[in-house]
Amino acid sequence: MDLLSNLALGFSIALSPWTLLLAIIGCFVGTIIGALPGLGPSNGVALLIPISFSMGLDAISALVMLTSVYYGAMYGGRISSILLNIPGDEPAMMTCLDGYPMAKQGYASDALVISGVASFVGAFLATIGLMLMAPMLARVAFKFGPAEYFALYMLAFCTLGGIGSNNQAKSAIAAAIGLGIAMVGLDKTTGMPRFTFGELHLMDGVDFLVAIVGLFAVAEVFHFIETHGRDSAIGVKLGKITVDWAKLWSTRWAMLRGSGIGFLAGILPGAGASLGSFLAYMAEKASAKDKETFGTGNPRGVAAPEAGNNAAAGGALIPMLTLGVPGSGTTAVLLALLLTLNITPGPLLFAERPEVVWGLIAALLIANFVLLVMNVPMVKVFVKILQVPSWILLPGVTMVAFVGIFSLTGSAFDMQLMVAFGVMGWVFRKLDIPTVPVILGILLGNSMEDNLRRAMVLSDGDWTYLFSSPIAIGLWLAAVLGFVAPIFLRTVLKKPTLPVTDDMSSD
Repeated sequence: MDLLSNLALGFSIALSPWTLLLAIIGCFVGTIIGALPGLGPSNGVALLIPISFSMGLDAISALVMLTSVYYGAMYGGRISSILLNIPGDEPAMMTCLDGYPMAKQGYASDALVISGVASFVGAFLATIGLMLMAPMLARVAFKFGPAEYFALYMLAFCTLGGIGSNNQAKSAIAAAIGLGIAMVGLDKTTGMPRFTFGELHLMDGVDFLVAIVGLFAVAEVFHFIETHGRDSAIGVKLGKITVDWAKLWSTRWAMLRGSGIGFLAGILPGAGASLGSFLAYMAEKASAKDKETFGTGNPRGVAAPEAGNNAAAGGALIPMLTLGVPGSGTTAVLLALLLTLNITPGPLLFAERPEVVWGLIAALLIANFVLLVMNVPMVKVFVKILQVPSWILLPGVTMVAFVGIFSLTGSAFDMQLMVAFGVMGWVFRKLDIPTVPVILGILLGNSMEDNLRRAMVLSDGDWTYLFSSPIAIGLWLAAVLGFVAPIFLRTVLKKPTLPVTDDMSSD
């Protein structure tokens, strides 16, 4: 009964005309962001957070719009993967393997329809899973003390280093830099300034929204200038959009298996949609009788990873809402939004702000149907957007970043700091150092420090208190396993090489 009453509360909020309009706008904008190669959901959501504040949106409205953008971007990433063989974002990379060969064979519309339906199945089932599992995990989280939370934060950083990156050392360096940036400002306990170098603007610390927009959006502009100095062009022609029901039906089990695998991958802190799509594709290929057809245009090779990455997107919301630990780069950005709105994710969120949680869940259920209806008949509209020339796109992205941050902070210093973070993100990208651990360090650094200090006060300085409960010990073991295991499983977890085509080689 609690579930039904909570859903009724959620739908009473989500079905209001204003919230529904924001969900539709978010779905449309998100699909465009996902379709444009290189932007992806993290950059898109980071760009739109300042805009949501400048629009004066309340907490529920802002969260609904930006999570709709998140889901829409996960849908949209498949379009450029299938038509250009260029992933809209990293999770859509696996869709290239069979989606582009299908398009080259004249089945572009089939591939787009199958991927759209698979995205719907994965995202819808993940939202149902979020609805059922999040309250249960929130009840478990009430047993967490400072030692357990500190171990949980270590798990998030270690899994980012192990699963979410190809180089654990570089990921660890990035996390350490993020934690160092989180230390900037006045010490909460002593009131002494730390790493401010006499700069008054840094006394309050580094605004994580400035860091996020700089590391994601501005860095992407620098990278785009360096590598994409040409107009985009469609690699294959898109004919009339039709639905081959027999072919669609033949992929039903691939969608369901991919959804389950992707959802479980999304729940893991730091794993995210990339791992979900990879595991879903590899599991489908391993269980298929016609393994040799994968990579040549097998529809199940399109359905499985699309269901996997969209299910992972929903699964990643569970640790963010219940524990305050993001499950992916985009949920790290959404966590920054919640913190800015003075909403603390965690088990108390479900008791103190049920309208936020259940309004979000209801809006996501509605957004999935909106995206399904939008992504099949309107796919030609999104395809046209792929032809936007870079000389229009680049100034637009730059303008949104600068205007959004200035409208939020009103500080010229923050504008300069955002550019500095953009340069930092661009350099990190050239050095193949991931930026998500930096963001995670900035977001979780203060909470991690607070819990460590609290644990030391409670234990009178005894560091073994950090390992004093079964939950803490389990989290520490999972952290070590998540960091070390990929070293020995690198050949299994290694990303497969995409087939080189004229479109990619000329990029």
